[in-house]
Amino acid sequence: MNAPKRFKEEHKTIATLLAFALIPLSGFAIDIYIPSLPSMAADMGVSNIQVQLTISIFLISYGLSQLFVGSLVDSFGRFRLSMWGLALFALASLVIANTHNIYVVYGMRAIHGLTVALVVVAKRAFFVDEYKGEKLTHYLSIFTIIWSTGPILAPFLGGHLQTVWGWQSNFYFLAGFATVIGVLEYIYSGETLKIFAPFKLAAILDTYARMVRTASFTMGVLMLGVSYSMVMIYNMTGAFIIQHHFNGSPVMSGNASLILGMAWMTGGFIGKATIHYPFFEKLVYNLGIQILLVIAMIVSIHYMENLYTMIGFAFLIHVTAGFTYTNYFSYCLSKFPENAGIASGLCGGINYMVVSLMSYLIVTGLPAKDERNLGFSYAMLIFLAALIMFGVYRFNKRKLVVTP
Repeated sequence: MNAPKRFKEEHKTIATLLAFALIPLSGFAIDIYIPSLPSMAADMGVSNIQVQLTISIFLISYGLSQLFVGSLVDSFGRFRLSMWGLALFALASLVIANTHNIYVVYGMRAIHGLTVALVVVAKRAFFVDEYKGEKLTHYLSIFTIIWSTGPILAPFLGGHLQTVWGWQSNFYFLAGFATVIGVLEYIYSGETLKIFAPFKLAAILDTYARMVRTASFTMGVLMLGVSYSMVMIYNMTGAFIIQHHFNGSPVMSGNASLILGMAWMTGGFIGKATIHYPFFEKLVYNLGIQILLVIAMIVSIHYMENLYTMIGFAFLIHVTAGFTYTNYFSYCLSKFPENAGIASGLCGGINYMVVSLMSYLIVTGLPAKDERNLGFSYAMLIFLAALIMFGVYRFNKRKLVVTP
């Protein structure tokens, strides 16, 4: 195998910007066609659940892939794998844009999940390779903010693309984005891994086991899954509620998703601003706010139900979800700096497996019908978050008792 193209220090600024540009790729791969879900279902002659499954398949593939691609990028490098990932992602996007077979779409979405995992895990590890100390902490803390540009921009853009050129244009856009960034990556980026870890399966499994046995890490990743599931529940149901229940348009669905993407980013900014506050206390206060909001949302439906109240409550709940995600993401990812790729992959893998399982089960049990179902969906997830936070509290209390 030829030696990989090495990273050049004089390109560090541009390479860092390109890495940040790829962090939202998973969000773009999900959110850009959210306003098109009803049109895709009608055009392909399939049910709402069948087209919603394209999101779940991506999440499952993305989550499972991250469980092993972290060890691959630690053993075989970041650059070559991410370049292959971008090329295959673009190709799969073109296939989706040119088929009306839902099962072909399922297969290509599975490829999307694998390739996005390769790219995103490699780019997360890039920051650990190239930055240390306060600079690294700063960059990790703004990952959620950067990532949230996907949920903000993608559905807004997708709603307009859907209106003008149809749902296929969303996937042509994804193919073009991956191609352009891939060319720039080839010119300005390169391999950043200094020491290639031997690919020894036993040692890799031992590292995974050590991370999973770290209770604070595992519970933190579960909190990531619960927090992001609040966003994913809306992503899978919001367009149907707006277009079928409130008789809105795809553009209106895209605008609503843009607003809620801004909510996630707002939560990220608040999380970054309070990063030095006591970790557990601020998250308990945040959970209390979530409980009050979801109770108010469900009660208000008896007196008033319209698009504006639904988006208003969802906005505030997504702010709190983004706050939780930002705090736990920076905490989990910085816990094992010596195995950055594996930690990144395991963190993302478990997170998205939790998201795919919970979101699909909840959407199946509470279909995309109205604000009431959305409110109860949020309530179930907040209840799960409360259970996990109680587990965190018990763990920390027991740890203090046994510490000399």
